[in-house]
Amino acid sequence: MADDTSIQANNPLSRKLNKILDMRFDNDKDLVEALKALSTFFTDNNLRERRNLRGDIEKRSLYVNEQFESAFRDVKQQLDLVHHDIQSMSECCEEMTTRLKMAREQTSDLISKTTKLQSESQKVQMKQKVANAFLDRFQLKQHEVEVLKNTRNEAITAEFFSALSRVKIIHNDCKLLLRTKQQTAGLEIMESMALYMESAYERLYRWAQAECRGLTGDIPEILSNLQNAMAVLQDRPVLLKYAVDEYAGARRTAIVRCFIDALTRGGQGGTPRPIELSAHDPIRYLGDMLAWLHQGFASEKESIQSLLKQAPTSMTSDLYWQLLGHISEGVCRPLKVRVEQVVVSEQGSVVLFKLTSVLKFYKSTISTIVGEESSFIFTIEELHTLTMKMFLNSLSLHASKVLDKIEVPPSDLGPTASLGETLVLLRNVLSSHDASVVPLDARRGDYSKVISSLIDPLLQSCTMSASRLGTCDMAAYMINCIYQIQSTLAVYEFTDKHIEMLAAQTEAHQDTLVSEQASFILEKSGIGNIYNIIQEQSSVKVPLSSMKGMDAQTIKDCMSKFDKYLSSPDSLVLPQVDLLRSTRLRDTVNKHTSDLVCVAYRKIYDAVLNPFNQYADPKTIVVRTPDQVKNLLA
Repeated sequence: MADDTSIQANNPLSRKLNKILDMRFDNDKDLVEALKALSTFFTDNNLRERRNLRGDIEKRSLYVNEQFESAFRDVKQQLDLVHHDIQSMSECCEEMTTRLKMAREQTSDLISKTTKLQSESQKVQMKQKVANAFLDRFQLKQHEVEVLKNTRNEAITAEFFSALSRVKIIHNDCKLLLRTKQQTAGLEIMESMALYMESAYERLYRWAQAECRGLTGDIPEILSNLQNAMAVLQDRPVLLKYAVDEYAGARRTAIVRCFIDALTRGGQGGTPRPIELSAHDPIRYLGDMLAWLHQGFASEKESIQSLLKQAPTSMTSDLYWQLLGHISEGVCRPLKVRVEQVVVSEQGSVVLFKLTSVLKFYKSTISTIVGEESSFIFTIEELHTLTMKMFLNSLSLHASKVLDKIEVPPSDLGPTASLGETLVLLRNVLSSHDASVVPLDARRGDYSKVISSLIDPLLQSCTMSASRLGTCDMAAYMINCIYQIQSTLAVYEFTDKHIEMLAAQTEAHQDTLVSEQASFILEKSGIGNIYNIIQEQSSVKVPLSSMKGMDAQTIKDCMSKFDKYLSSPDSLVLPQVDLLRSTRLRDTVNKHTSDLVCVAYRKIYDAVLNPFNQYADPKTIVVRTPDQVKNLLA
């Protein structure tokens, strides 16, 4: 059995069968493809077909090889044609190369010349570019030259300013050329540009002058080209000054005409009414004129600022004041004539003072527009000085009338009628000044002038009127007059100095009245004689009890009489004190009088109690102490 197995294993057929059986057809793709190809012509699996299979395969392989041979024959023929063509092209290229070599050898000089010419052409092109750039930077274009050379009658346009700016730039750039080797060209171009500039500035000045000359309307219309012209003319200060002078002259004529129209004709359609219709009211008349001028000057200032808008501020700051000063100067004469007529014809002090306030207010207001040094402000200052002079003259005239006619003090020792009239005048003047819009510093000086002009003559008049009175009557009368003056001044500003001066005078007259009343009380109460003897004792140096009229009984009798006064202090009051108009002053006089009486009693009391005076039982002589007396008189 083992032998059969070994025989089978060594049998070739068995080995083939085993090999076939062990094969994995899934992994052998070539075999699979071969079997697929075999299936196309091996259709019947019979003995005959299997025997002829090898021949069929060989026939089929032969047929395929014949097809390959036929196909490759066509390819070979095509490749032969391509080879022939390539060989022809190679021969042609070799021929052309040979001819090119021959041509290169023959044209080498021409090529070198051509290369040289190309290099020179590039240099020429570069020079042309440089020349064009130079001309663009340092020469004007034809249309720019035409714009600058237009006739003077033609209007200035924006192209003109652009061309002129171009000329300036070229002229400044020529300075760079002067630092190089192109100094000659730089000088020639600079000279040419200078001629263009001078011609352009001349034309621009003529045009600006003509434009400014035509600005005579009520509200001038400042065009942008005129603004630019003024900005450009700043490089020529003289031409700029001439141009703005022309503008100032035109506007001066216009504002004078408008001012006269406002005075005589009023606005369009009669609104607002002519200012001169209010000439009967000096305050309104003057205020309306100055208010119109203030508004007119403000409009002119705005127009000048618009005219010089493009010019630098550093150059136009002084020019503003010059132009406004010249424009405003035109209305000085008509204003001055009318104000002088009003001032000269007006005799009322209050109205004159109101006129000075109006002038002072508008002077400070308008000076911020036209400048402190303008002719108009000088005119306002002259009118203010004239008005103030007329006002002070009217006050002096009133004061002279008061001094010329000295009134006799009334029986009640009150102020006279002339003093009352003068204080009414003072009150009206100061009230009108308080209602004005004049600055406080200006008011201070006016108050001092007004008060000094009236109060000093008034006090002098009161003193002269009181010179015919007795001491007590004079003191009471002067206190009443001064009190009336103080009451008038107390309600106004800047009167403290004068009130203090009047208070000092009041105090002096008050001391007089106190002294007189104290003497009167001491005399009437019975202790006056005792007080006088005690006052003289310092020089005699003897006991009071040994002096005549100073014995104990006499002093007791006097003290008894003094007690009656203490029981009714109001019974011994000077009539002049009761006539004082001020309750406060009346109380002050009585208090100071009581103080003097207490001082006198204290001296009497101390003298009686002094052992040197040799009074027996002095407490029975002067029963009351000084403090008790003081409390009774308080």
